[in-house]
Amino acid sequence: MSLSIITNTFAGNPLNRASERRGDEAWLAEKLADPESLAVALWNGKPLVEDLLGDDGKPKGVQIAYLRADLAQDLAGGHERLLFLGLWKDIAVFAVDIDTAADPSEGPLQGLGRFEELRGVAAAMPPADAGILATAKSMFEWRRRHRWCSNCGQKSEVADGGWKRVCPACEAEHFPRTDPVVIMLALHEGKCLLGRQAAWPKGMFSALAGFLEPGETIEEACARELKEEAGLTAVAVRYHSSQPWPWPSSLMMGLTADVDGGDAAPDQTELEEVRWFSKEEAAQLIKGELEGLFAPPPLAIAHQLIKSWAEG
Repeated sequence: MSLSIITNTFAGNPLNRASERRGDEAWLAEKLADPESLAVALWNGKPLVEDLLGDDGKPKGVQIAYLRADLAQDLAGGHERLLFLGLWKDIAVFAVDIDTAADPSEGPLQGLGRFEELRGVAAAMPPADAGILATAKSMFEWRRRHRWCSNCGQKSEVADGGWKRVCPACEAEHFPRTDPVVIMLALHEGKCLLGRQAAWPKGMFSALAGFLEPGETIEEACARELKEEAGLTAVAVRYHSSQPWPWPSSLMMGLTADVDGGDAAPDQTELEEVRWFSKEEAAQLIKGELEGLFAPPPLAIAHQLIKSWAEG
């Protein structure tokens, strides 16, 4: 169910997460053995996909290449690499994290699909598939980075269908983390401010962004980042939309912010250049019609922020 008129790429996971079932080990074991249950596979962070065919039988995109859950269980070799994603109606959906040197699509999964970088194929996927894969990728990234107890240093174990880690030594419980990021358009006198980092492709401009710090509200983080990166003072902040971003586990919170002046200057640490764009210029930027300049691709919330403002 969509709760917003804006649904960014990686949002809209349609599965019932069925969190009340995660701790029921007998039920999970039963579902893993059920021939009706499904699984998505990731190999070194890349999802297994297949062509999405149109009515004419020709490819029109890509979609998840689902496996039987019992096959995924065999590939996992234990609970550490399995994740219960949720329910599609009454069908259980799991994910398996495969970490091998050899490509499984040329071995045990030959003929069942191919592994592709999610960032490269997400825009060609049904939105629901992209949302499911973003959840699985983010969860596996968290588990991979938090195998050791942060309280005592001992190795932790998977619990609750993969949604929790428990330390057998000190009994500390560890839950998935999401890193909140504010990403914003500064607005002043009918123009929006965009910036660029030195490491980006030449000519690319995007919205300013930064991580929210402890003890900050979203609005305060937005104001701080604008002051730090561009020397601007925010006077009003408005929410636009949000986007899960599974590199590795962020939540992008899209905002617009009115600022009290147009004298912007890049900090030369985060940004090497900032520039004001009129609505006409912003519209040309997202269409690739502004000579020598371009915006992030449509799958990024920055693109949608610029487009929404330019067309608004």
